[in-house]
Amino acid sequence: MLRTFIIFLVMIVTIIGPSAVIASIGYASIRALGRNPSAAPKILQAMIVALIFAMSIAIIALLILFQLFSGR
Repeated sequence: MLRTFIIFLVMIVTIIGPSAVIASIGYASIRALGRNPSAAPKILQAMIVALIFAMSIAIIALLILFQLFSGR
């Protein structure tokens, strides 16, 4: 029971954390584009790099979770 709860809690954290980061990146980029539309290429490049980092952290966290709790 406790192990299932821990797995559920860690999966929630690994899902909500990157989701919040992706939402804040989207919100900030839309606000920046609204203020300065001519800077779109620079904003897009920074947004893509930040999204890649957020998704890689989520994937690594899920891989660690599956490695820790698989086979037991």
